[in-house]
Amino acid sequence: MAELYDLRREYGINVLTEDQLDPNPFSQFREWFNQTLDSGLPDPNAMILSTSGSNNRPSSRIVLLKEITTTGFTFFSHYESRKGHEIQQNPYGALLFPWHILERQVRIEGKIVKSDPVKSDEYFQSRPEGSQIAAWTSQQSQEIPSREYLETREEQFRAEFKVQTIPRPPQWGGYCLIPDLFEFWQGRESRLHDRFEYYLKESLWKIRRLAP
Repeated sequence: MAELYDLRREYGINVLTEDQLDPNPFSQFREWFNQTLDSGLPDPNAMILSTSGSNNRPSSRIVLLKEITTTGFTFFSHYESRKGHEIQQNPYGALLFPWHILERQVRIEGKIVKSDPVKSDEYFQSRPEGSQIAAWTSQQSQEIPSREYLETREEQFRAEFKVQTIPRPPQWGGYCLIPDLFEFWQGRESRLHDRFEYYLKESLWKIRRLAP
């Protein structure tokens, strides 16, 4: 336990002040996201998605951000997975972008809705063939008897779609989280971090500083 007590480091490569903030949280996110791209951080679009179903037990996993629009953040998944069932039962969720190399985090909360089927079709057709086959192969979150079972299903679907365009599975597609809250966190020395929250009030974005 003593070794865990000693695992710490100081933050201090950057600061975040009121005058640096864009009034629009989407624009502020894009600015930080572009800086993350430039930093060389692996998988800069990886985000932790947290959901909870009717039992109120939260669950989290990493998914990939695939589109940022003026209204929301899009990712793709299996509609019959655990996350899919939880979103159906409780459409509110949270995203977390842990950009450690820049000593930053962004938290986003909001309502999750299914993407337009046309958008899901378009994205599915842009995926590599192996990923398309995997969407048909995997009964995501369901118990399976063995790895061999999974590989056999993959071979079957490869044979089925060998001479045709692979269609999008009906149980697979996009989701969009429509934010009503953003938090931008910048690590600072002595754990006195900079935290700013954007929240909606009467359809307008307001900003407030939070204690670290």
